[in-house]
Amino acid sequence: MIKRVLDIICSVVALVVFSPLMLGVAIAIKLDDGGPVLFSQTRIGVHGRPFKMYKFRSMVTNAEVLKQKLAEENGQSDRFIFKMKNDPRITRVGHFIRKTSLDEFPQFFNVLKGDMSLVGPRLALPEEVARYGSLYSARLLVKPGITGPWQVSGRSDLSQEQSEYLDVSYIENWSITGDLAILAKTVLVVFRGTGSY
Repeated sequence: MIKRVLDIICSVVALVVFSPLMLGVAIAIKLDDGGPVLFSQTRIGVHGRPFKMYKFRSMVTNAEVLKQKLAEENGQSDRFIFKMKNDPRITRVGHFIRKTSLDEFPQFFNVLKGDMSLVGPRLALPEEVARYGSLYSARLLVKPGITGPWQVSGRSDLSQEQSEYLDVSYIENWSITGDLAILAKTVLVVFRGTGSY
């Protein structure tokens, strides 16, 4: 209950305070290539329920088509967790909003809707849950977070196994003080741009 109240209060405050900045990001994305401002994707939430996750679009509009080609060229069969530095799909504005994590700000709306929490396990794709099955059972007991142990411990520099371990450890040892500590660390990680690409 305390966690949900904190989620709502912080999300409302963030959306009010950062609304001018979010408007600026939206305008910049639109002026950059004329494509959609927002990117939505199906993710798996608490108890395995799917929902639409929102972000500011940081990639070209045909990113998913290019993803398969790039994954094959880089020898990565797990295309749904495909990550690469200097990804050619990222737009000019996209580089900036990813580095500063501004692309994540629309997820405050997901928090208000109850799909997500401020702090929680990493968002999971349906393909990941289908492939790894039992490994995700613990993670699906709680809402995924905008930030979490994965984001403050290396982000994209971590392997699938490392992020899985951090998420399970977070769930097993959850506390409100732990969430507040992660939120504080998130500010430092965003400021430094650690592991963002």
